[in-house]
Amino acid sequence: MIQLTKGTNAPLDATQVTVTVDINATADLSAILLATGGKVRSEDDFVFYNAPHGPGVQCKAPAGGAGWQVTVDLAAVPADVEIVRLVTSLDDGGKTFGQVGQPVARVTDASGTPLVEFSMTDLSSETIVMPLEIYRRQGAWKVRAVGQGYAGGLAALLKDHGIDATDEPTPGASTPAPPRPAAVPPPPAMSTPTPAPASTPVPPPPPASSTPSTPTYPSAPPTPPSSPTPPPPPPPSYAGPTSTPAPPPPAASSGGGVNLTKGRPVTLTKGQSVNLVKDGGTKLTMVRMGLGWDAIKKGGFFGSREVDVDLDASAVLFAGGQVADLAFYNNLTTKDGSIQHMGDNRTGEGDGDDEVVAVDLTRVPVHVDTVFFIVTSYQGQTFEQIQNAFCRLIDHQDGELARYTLTGGTASTGMVMAKISRSGGDWTFTAIGDGINAKTPLDALPQLTKYLAK
Repeated sequence: MIQLTKGTNAPLDATQVTVTVDINATADLSAILLATGGKVRSEDDFVFYNAPHGPGVQCKAPAGGAGWQVTVDLAAVPADVEIVRLVTSLDDGGKTFGQVGQPVARVTDASGTPLVEFSMTDLSSETIVMPLEIYRRQGAWKVRAVGQGYAGGLAALLKDHGIDATDEPTPGASTPAPPRPAAVPPPPAMSTPTPAPASTPVPPPPPASSTPSTPTYPSAPPTPPSSPTPPPPPPPSYAGPTSTPAPPPPAASSGGGVNLTKGRPVTLTKGQSVNLVKDGGTKLTMVRMGLGWDAIKKGGFFGSREVDVDLDASAVLFAGGQVADLAFYNNLTTKDGSIQHMGDNRTGEGDGDDEVVAVDLTRVPVHVDTVFFIVTSYQGQTFEQIQNAFCRLIDHQDGELARYTLTGGTASTGMVMAKISRSGGDWTFTAIGDGINAKTPLDALPQLTKYLAK
């Protein structure tokens, strides 16, 4: 394999080649076919994700853990095309190549044998770079290492090559999410909890959880362990609310929040609370927290598409100001069995809930006084880019009881959506909706304590 440096070239003996660019970020790879004078013959000479087939050139979507590829059948490239210029563009929350690392471009033949490699250097503020170009010279094909950034953005680059893009694109690829960490460290160990006062009317804790121990988290989401008490049955429906106007919310109770009424779900605002009590004073025992979001929609000159969003919902248990346990993608069930994560969604596709956390309030240990529901962005996409994020409280018998929808995103990779907190034998659900900087639930743990008293 030939190692190229910037400005050098090498012959291509193969007739079919594949170009890839390795970069530690979400990025596109496209190709521009150029005739004499360095201009396209028509807009069809721009081969990219929404127009993946060109004369002799094909853009292939990520698959099998690999990124975007451009394949070139040199024998099929039209005779009046002199250059096939490769372009890679970042879509990683406004980051630059100087922040995500220097890309490496590779050319292989049809059998996958490496032919050429070019490790780029000196990139800093660029979000667009031309790594390589394949060109004709006296009837033969060669490859040149370009490594040139383009500060004006992709639309400006295309315009300089003869394509007038009237809308600045926001390129980005539905790249498969990176694998989860092989090992996730446990939360901080907590001291033995102080027993609840004898006069407090709460049920005794299960023997296995009277003194919480640090769980060991597996490397992949496991099948939830069996338990003498089966997990709560699914709610009647996870579908969103209909267009029928909701009736006015129930009246406030003496505790400051509102009680929940069957058939009259409460739409919460930031900071508002509801008591986990139904009609007639019946306390909720088994609830589900449904969290949802939508894929990012891209549009403009390049057409429209959706970019998958890998958000993770987690439940974090606190006791006496310390982390006691958590349920998330690498630990689906808490040690005491009171909270069960129903599985990881890595795209945000579809309507309704994307991830669901089931809570058996009767099994939450007596020393646990707060459970936070948080959402973190594993790939670092911020909530400015995420649409229609919400959380909703679901009763296994009566369906949706309360909903909180985020209005306006923040430049944060995590969100404290809500909490349920215990006072004596009563539970209250509170909408929070504050952004935090966390890509995993473990990143979020030290940032949650300030919400315990709110």
